[in-house]
Amino acid sequence: MGMSTPITIFDTTLRDGTQGEGISLTAEDKVKIALKLDALGVQYIEGGNPGSNGKDIEFFRRIREMNLRAKLTAFGSTRRKNSRCEQDINLKHLTESGAQAATLVGKTWDFHVHTALQTTLEENLAMILESLAFVRSRGMEALFDAEHFFDGYKANPEYALAALRKAKEAGASWIVLCDTNGGTLPEEIRDIVSKVVAEIDAPIGIHTHNDCELAVANSLAAVAAGARQVQGTINGYGERCGNANLCSVIPNLQLKMGYRAVSDEQLKMLTSVARYVSEIANAHMPVGQPYVGNAAFAHKGGIHVSAIMKDSKTYEHIEPELVGNKQRVLVSELSGQSNILSKAQELGLDVNAEQARSREVIERIKELEHQGYQFEGADASLELLLRDAYGDTQDIFTVESFKMMVEKTAAGLVSEAIVKLTVGGQQAYTVSEGNGPVNALDNALRKALVQFYPDINRIHLTDYKVRVLDEKDATAAKVRVLMESTDFKDTWSTVGVSSNVIEASWEALIDSIRYALLGMVKKDAAPEDQPREELGLVNL
Repeated sequence: MGMSTPITIFDTTLRDGTQGEGISLTAEDKVKIALKLDALGVQYIEGGNPGSNGKDIEFFRRIREMNLRAKLTAFGSTRRKNSRCEQDINLKHLTESGAQAATLVGKTWDFHVHTALQTTLEENLAMILESLAFVRSRGMEALFDAEHFFDGYKANPEYALAALRKAKEAGASWIVLCDTNGGTLPEEIRDIVSKVVAEIDAPIGIHTHNDCELAVANSLAAVAAGARQVQGTINGYGERCGNANLCSVIPNLQLKMGYRAVSDEQLKMLTSVARYVSEIANAHMPVGQPYVGNAAFAHKGGIHVSAIMKDSKTYEHIEPELVGNKQRVLVSELSGQSNILSKAQELGLDVNAEQARSREVIERIKELEHQGYQFEGADASLELLLRDAYGDTQDIFTVESFKMMVEKTAAGLVSEAIVKLTVGGQQAYTVSEGNGPVNALDNALRKALVQFYPDINRIHLTDYKVRVLDEKDATAAKVRVLMESTDFKDTWSTVGVSSNVIEASWEALIDSIRYALLGMVKKDAAPEDQPREELGLVNL
């Protein structure tokens, strides 16, 4: 165990993370993420290569004004072969970036020196020594990223260690061992890091890639062997298969190994930071991502749920709240009464005297899931179903009818929807166009309701998925529509199923609007002394 030994966290989401396929961040995006990382408590934030593109130059210019607690770090490489540091344009940009620290990557594998750099082993050592010394002479902290170190050590340990000694001689504050190709195993990492720590009297860091799904394990193995800095990215973004995922590294270090990486309060921000970065990067976050994923503490099997209701330690390795996540009980065709009771209690419904009702609800859910509904991904539809079953909803509006027309004109396809509703005894009849049938229905429904509930304009559809349930029926197949909506404070999901995609979409749409309006009605009914802005639009 680490006995609260501090471990330095070096975040390279904004540099190595952006090299991942499909990850592209503007300078504004990078500033927003840097501020979140700073609040999380990482000690170094690597912002990019200030010599490589205008976006990174703008980021360094803007972030300098933000007074980060973390050390802003610029990335570059050792000088070109057979040249002088003063004439190296990339080193010039790096030292003029305004960053407090610089990470220089250099070769430690003799094969790379000969093949990639096409220079001598001696010249490469001079490049390492002179470049790090140059950065330090400009008043910056210098870190050395020993590229391909583990492959280099296995091929020629004497030369790999000689490269590290040059970095130490130049005054590098950290010597970071990189598993650049991601092909090393944890036991090899532990063995080699132990030897380096014994040989090199300097602070050692670790930088791993995930090509064998071992980046986190390799990082932890290196720390156990004496490394005191871990480099990685939020959500494991990075080139090829990604980098070490700091969202797993940090809690593993802190909660499992007894090291200290961030404060306990900062650790509680981990889930929100992970989801924020994924949102800004427009990258799907795996539902089963450890610690911070939506399903990390989700329970579905009836036996599991029955046990966690007695004591959550029965099926949870940590308290979800330690990393800012929460326990979820999923309701599906596998559900037992425990799942329903747990979910209903979570919603504040009185279920104690309603055991027969609970059994009916379970059977109803199982029947609906047999028809193709799926409530795991449709929390709002499930809540409405439970509230309806336990008598906790009201008919905010009634749909009398809707009509849909699609017309092909010279200008293209035009979709028009007519919706007839009754709201509080008053009839509303509206017509609206849209850029598709579902959009037209959405517009018509809102148009009918906005005169009664003006806040409905704050609700937006954020995702719409259609899944064919029985492909063999071709165009007559039953489909499931999952719809995600937001009011920019909360997000909720609804489901609809039909052999008609319009009807399935309508079901999901009606549930989404009902759910939002239920929250508005409950908010309006709240005591006057409760600040309205704290109540939120949706009663989640």
